[in-house]
Amino acid sequence: MPASLAAVKRRIESTKSTRQITAAMQMVSTAKLNQIQHHTTTYQVYADKVKSILASLVKSHAIDSLGGNKGMSSLFHPREVKKTGILVITSDRGLVGSYNSNVIKATLDLMREKNLTAANTEFLTVGRTGLDFFQKRGMDVVYEYTGVSDVPKYAEVRHIVNAAVQKYQDGAYDELYISYSHYVNRISTEVKSEKFLPISADDLVDPNEKASTSTEENPVPAAEYEIEPSLDEFVEMVVPQYAESLIYGAILDAKTSEHSSSSNAMSSATDNADDIISTLQLQYNRARQAAITTEITEITGGMTAQE
Repeated sequence: MPASLAAVKRRIESTKSTRQITAAMQMVSTAKLNQIQHHTTTYQVYADKVKSILASLVKSHAIDSLGGNKGMSSLFHPREVKKTGILVITSDRGLVGSYNSNVIKATLDLMREKNLTAANTEFLTVGRTGLDFFQKRGMDVVYEYTGVSDVPKYAEVRHIVNAAVQKYQDGAYDELYISYSHYVNRISTEVKSEKFLPISADDLVDPNEKASTSTEENPVPAAEYEIEPSLDEFVEMVVPQYAESLIYGAILDAKTSEHSSSSNAMSSATDNADDIISTLQLQYNRARQAAITTEITEITGGMTAQE
């Protein structure tokens, strides 16, 4: 076999091996995506219920009556922003397409929009990619967490939300943003950079409920609540659960988006491998045909010379 044909054949075999790997990785990512979607759907029911309870407290002005310096209720009261915290959620590994680069780009866009620099910004990172990126650029990473499981459990993120909330209450930063990739569907994701702290009362109100606010023509009666054992203790219990639901929900959402991005990236890689194999196979067949034609011509020429 000519050297050129042998080289093309080696490339075809190598590309076929790569295709087998990417196809297997696509199947694994799709299986993980199906698994985490079930957890995300069921958890959202709980998160919506906690949000509804807290929204009821806000609408009844129960939070306002506690003042700005009473435990968890302080998370509702904005203050002068001298330092900003950003929680960045990325993956621990590559092979996820543009998943990580989109999150990092959105974070940098947020920094430009808010005039944030290394001097007035603190980073909390979930995932190795974001940690390495911001550390290499001299940013102040005050908290890091790597090794998030494929379907993260609630117990995994408890210390993350505790650290984020505690640093806010201690005055390490005066507002906190979360930057992550939101899962839309299997072929689409959307990067979000949302303010997490202080908690805004507007974020707790369902847009559909805003149309039913009280007016002179359409008065809405004020709700009355009986809370046991006390309003203070109830708020101290509900607010942390709401904060945890936000961060855990964002991590679940980001992981879902990561698995979707990985599945799509491996699908594209498999399709590209198929295209390369098809092109190489055509190249191999043409070269082989040319070699056979050359051999036939040489044989025919030799026979003619003998005659």
